[in-house]
Formats: sequence, C-alpha cells, structure tokens
Amino acid sequence: MHIDEFNSLDTAPAREAVALWAAIPAWVDAVVARRPYASVRDLADAAAGLSSSWGRAELDAALAHHPRIGERPAGTGAEAAASRREQASMSDAAADVADRIAAGNRDYEERFGRVFLIRAAGRSPQEMLAELERRLGNDDDAEVAEAVGQLAEIALLRLRRSVTAG
Repeated sequence: MHIDEFNSLDTAPAREAVALWAAIPAWVDAVVARRPYASVRDLADAAAGLSSSWGRAELDAALAHHPRIGERPAGTGAEAAASRREQASMSDAAADVADRIAAGNRDYEERFGRVFLIRAAGRSPQEMLAELERRLGNDDDAEVAEAVGQLAEIALLRLRRSVTAG
C-alpha cells in the first residue's frame, strides 16, 4: 500500500497492518498513533526508534506468531505468507542442514524457553544454522538482546515490503 493510503486508514485496519510487522500491541499502537508520516523512511525511522525499547516481554509477545526456522508456516493469512516468503531459502536446504536446524531448534527451545528467531530473508540455510549454533552459546540476557534485534529487522523488512512511496 502507498504511504498515503497507510496514513488514511482507519485505526483498526492500520493496527492490523502494523501488527503483521511485529505483533507487539504497545508498539503497534504507537506506530499507528504517530500518523501521518511524510514518507516511508519517516515511518521506518519511527518504527525503528520505537522498537529500541523492546525487551523480553515484547519478544515473548511477538514470538507467539513466528514459526520455527525450517518449519513450513501454517495458515493462509498475511503473517504466514510473509514467513513463507522470508524462509524460502529453507526449501533448498540440504537434508543434513535441515536436520541440524531441527535439532538446534529443539536445543534452543529447551535452553531459552522460546523459539529461535532470526531474520531469514537474505540468509542461506547454512548461515541460519551457523547463527543458531553460535547463539546457543549466549547467556539469556545476550540472547534476548540478539533475538530482539532480529525481531526489529524482521519488522522493518515487512514494513518496507508492505508500504511504498510510489
């Protein structure tokens, strides 16, 4: 949608659009409340600035909507479609890499109590595996910080894919 269309949406549809970027209610409300935006860049800058305060609670809220890396997202909605597009490279993953990611997902969930989150778009399965294995060595606070950073990258990528200047 065009930035002008986003700016003119009623509150409920605007909230639905922003929640597809990251389902964090307070962030969604803040992004929507700051409309109108002069440009997509202004919108992205505001969204990024508002994401800088995210922590464990926001991460947990958003992760309820994210599939595991390597698992085909279920559903037919916009969020599932975005996840499928972002994880498209996993369809070409070698069997051993896919198996190691599945095992790493289990180890990660056992260690941290949540799904492993990474911006999959633009990364190969091998890169995601390497990051998963590296991040298993993080302590909990460091991992929250990394996962929140990845969540912000995903949100901004989705924003830029859904709102255009022209």
